[in-house]
Amino acid sequence: MKKIIAITTVFMLLMIGIFTCANKVYAEQKAIDESTESKLIEIKNNAENSLEDYKEKYGSDAYGLVAYILNIVRIYSIPLCFLGIAIGAIHQYIIGIRKLDTLEKGLGLIVTFVTLLIICQVLPLAFAVFVKFGRG
Repeated sequence: MKKIIAITTVFMLLMIGIFTCANKVYAEQKAIDESTESKLIEIKNNAENSLEDYKEKYGSDAYGLVAYILNIVRIYSIPLCFLGIAIGAIHQYIIGIRKLDTLEKGLGLIVTFVTLLIICQVLPLAFAVFVKFGRG
């Protein structure tokens, strides 16, 4: 009898939760449709203007597109690599105290993400120097 009451209670709470969440999502969707449409258009226009600025700066569509992509990679690589370094540090210094194979895995992760961070930060600079002085 207790199992039936527990299952019925869980089922009723689940149904109440579904209806509550569905109504909130619908109300929030109306607000999102009205306010964010203009923000999305603004973000899209800013990205297009930024791409056009890079194309004008480098004098070519291909070079401008590559510079734009490298700039985006440079910006987004910072938090990603710091997250990887933190995970590697956890593996090395917290989990690796008890397991030696995890200690080596943590060191490998730290070295990999630091190397990746350096490459992602230096690559746009190297590209700019190559385009500026290498093309003649």
